[in-house]
Amino acid sequence: MAFTHEKIETSNTWLIILIVLVVLVGGLVEIVPLYFQKSTTEPVAGLKPYSALRLTGRDVYIREGCYNCHSQMVRPFRAETERYGHYSVAGEFVYDHPFQWGSKRTGPDLARVGGRYSDDWHRIHLLNPRDVVPESIMPAYPWLAATAADGRDIEAKMRALRAVGVPYSDAEIQGAQKELEGKTEMDALIAYMQELGTDLKAQR
Repeated sequence: MAFTHEKIETSNTWLIILIVLVVLVGGLVEIVPLYFQKSTTEPVAGLKPYSALRLTGRDVYIREGCYNCHSQMVRPFRAETERYGHYSVAGEFVYDHPFQWGSKRTGPDLARVGGRYSDDWHRIHLLNPRDVVPESIMPAYPWLAATAADGRDIEAKMRALRAVGVPYSDAEIQGAQKELEGKTEMDALIAYMQELGTDLKAQR
């Protein structure tokens, strides 16, 4: 029997198979070349892996769902670059697993928040956001200041990240628990946010 256009349109099986095939081929054509472009696979000059404290802060950021309201991607549009700074480039995030790009903005983008405010400002903002931003709808996170940064598995995390290409040294891994001693989850989260966007800023 001839394989005609009419047969494809009247057969759910063939239609599904061909749609999946087209999507797979299209996806491969779009995605595979990115793995061979230096701009998406090589870190920007001076990029360093997160320290143990900042890595712990990143875990807190993800756990508390900060990414649900804050993106970490400045798109290359004038309205965004004028407000947030230089647009985001993939080389800034090659050590992020998983990366936190996105366009959800209930709150402002955080891709360039590093160094914009003091540690004390961030602390007040996390304890009661309306003390520094009266119109904020963000909830407070007071428990972060009372919870010690958990360093029990930090060395294992850093070894796992090294296995996927993050260049942690043995000394950095061995000193990770000591770096977290006496620190709270709020200290770690603030340290993480103060790092965001600073590597690209340093080049300009």
